[in-house]
Amino acid sequence: MDDHIIVRAATAADTHYAETITNEMAESAKARGTGIAKRSPDYIKQKMEEGKAVIAITRDGTWVGFCYIESWQHEKFVANSGLIVSPQFRKSGVATEIKRKVFNLSREKYPHAKIFGLTTGLAVMKINSDLGYEPVTYSQLTTDEQFWKGCQSCVNFDILTSKNRQNCLCTAMLYDPEEAEKKKTENPEVVQTTVTPDGHLHHKKKREFANNFRLFERWVRFKEFVLLRGWRKKEGEPSGETKSILSFLFFW
Repeated sequence: MDDHIIVRAATAADTHYAETITNEMAESAKARGTGIAKRSPDYIKQKMEEGKAVIAITRDGTWVGFCYIESWQHEKFVANSGLIVSPQFRKSGVATEIKRKVFNLSREKYPHAKIFGLTTGLAVMKINSDLGYEPVTYSQLTTDEQFWKGCQSCVNFDILTSKNRQNCLCTAMLYDPEEAEKKKTENPEVVQTTVTPDGHLHHKKKREFANNFRLFERWVRFKEFVLLRGWRKKEGEPSGETKSILSFLFFW
């Protein structure tokens, strides 16, 4: 990421960026052909004033990116929502830094909450996996109706409702602090040590999900094909063969 970009917790002093942020959210969703929960500039301002958002700007004050925090079910669940980066700064690594900052802010404010997200973007899934998220079924997410109402503005909402809110084109990912701690204790991460060209030692943690990301990417594409093309039995359920493939690909 460029040194002239600053990624930090947003404050009330950043509220003048709110309209720019919501406009870019809408344009980005339109360009991707997907939907996001629509938020007003006032809502974004509120998140900034509450200290529940992360913003990226250049040193001269140009807006770069944004993400905010929402809590559900009496703070049992937390979502890092609305990740957006200005087109001119995409592929610069700033999205990864924003996600890392908002994840750490979420852990600080809600240390016992499960952090989850729904996304169709493979790049975001990769960032999430590096932070410790795992792919999960929709049944493991919040049951708060207000959260699911946010999906109504998505072009794929009909798919979600037709699947009784158990599946859609988005992939669900979850970070469970209790499970993460248990894994650290029971199954310490393998660490690979390599020597860089300049002679320094580089330690790299390995995660099972991260190592199988190419397989997961194929599963995402297959899932999209199944849902969009309608490979179903007459009664609306996937065929036995489709179920077997999905089961293998999702729970490798």
